[in-house]
Amino acid sequence: MGLFDFFKKKEAAPEAKVALDKGLEKTKEGFLSKITKAVAGKSTVDDDVLDNLEEVLVTSDVGVTTTLKVIDRIQARVARDKYLSTSELNGLLRDEIQLLLAENNSNDFRNFEYGQHKPYVIMVVGVNGVGKTTTIGKLAHKLKAENLKVVLGAADTFRAAAVEQIKLWGERVGVRVVAQAMGSDPASVAFDTLQSAVANQEDVVIIDTAGRLHNKVGLMNELGKIKNVMQKVVPNAPHEILLVLDGSTGQNAFEQCKQFTEATDVNALAITKLDGTAKGGVVIGISDQFKIPVKYIGVGEGMNDLQLFDKKAFVDSLFS
Repeated sequence: MGLFDFFKKKEAAPEAKVALDKGLEKTKEGFLSKITKAVAGKSTVDDDVLDNLEEVLVTSDVGVTTTLKVIDRIQARVARDKYLSTSELNGLLRDEIQLLLAENNSNDFRNFEYGQHKPYVIMVVGVNGVGKTTTIGKLAHKLKAENLKVVLGAADTFRAAAVEQIKLWGERVGVRVVAQAMGSDPASVAFDTLQSAVANQEDVVIIDTAGRLHNKVGLMNELGKIKNVMQKVVPNAPHEILLVLDGSTGQNAFEQCKQFTEATDVNALAITKLDGTAKGGVVIGISDQFKIPVKYIGVGEGMNDLQLFDKKAFVDSLFS
C-alpha cells in the first residue's frame, strides 16, 4: 500500500469536506465578496472587471506573478469567445485556478510511496511559529492510525521548548521519540533516530529541525550536514523534505519558501493555519511560483485537521 493511500481513502469522507469548508470560511467569504463587488453593475467581462479581478486576487494573497498569469488566461478566453458574461466569471476563474494547480502537480503523490523505502524518512523544515511541531504530531497520528510504526527525531536542539514539545506529541500520539540534551548536535540526533528506526524495523521516521531563520549559508550547511549523516544509515534519505508554512502570514510565507528552497531540496509543502485567516489564496500562489506540490493543509486545531491537499476539493470549497 502507498504511504498516503489512506489519506485519499479517508478524506473523501463527508466529514473531511465539512472540515475543509469550515477551515476555508474566512478566505471564502472575503474572496467571494470581493468578486461580487468586482462585477457589480457589469453584465460582461470587460477591462474594468479584469482590473478589479486583478486587485481581488492580489489582495487575497495569490501573489502578483500568479495573478497576472490568471488574468492573461481569462483575457485570452474573453478574446476567443468574444462575449463572456459576469455570471460565468466564477466558473471560469475556478477552472483556471484548478488548471494552475494541476500543472504544478499539487496532489500527485505517486513519488511518495511507503513501499519503496523502509524506513521512509521525512525531514521537516520551517521557521518557529508556523505550526511545524503540531504538523509533525498530527502526521504521526495519521500514520500510526494505519498501523505504521513511526519514530520522531527531536533534532531542533536550539530552542528551549522544542525537544519537550516533540516529546509531548510523542506521548499524546503514542509514538517513540529519540532525543538528546538541549544544545546537542542536530545531525547526531538524526543519526541516532535513523539507526534506532532501522534496528526496530520502523516504517516512518520524521525528523524535526531548527526553526530559526539562519543566514542562507548557515542554513544550507546545517541541513546539508543532517542529510549527509542520515545517508550513512539510510541511502537517499531524506526521501521527503517537507517545508511547513503559516498560511496566515500571506506574502511572508512566499519569502520563507524562497529562503528554504534556496537552502535545501524541498519537495513537499504543508500550509497551516488556514482556518484562522482570509489569506488562503497563498496556497495557489506558492504552488504556482515554486512548482513544489502542496501536500498538506491545516484547516483546524483538531488532531484530524491536517488534510492531504486535494486541488479540486480546495477550489470547489473556495467557490462554493
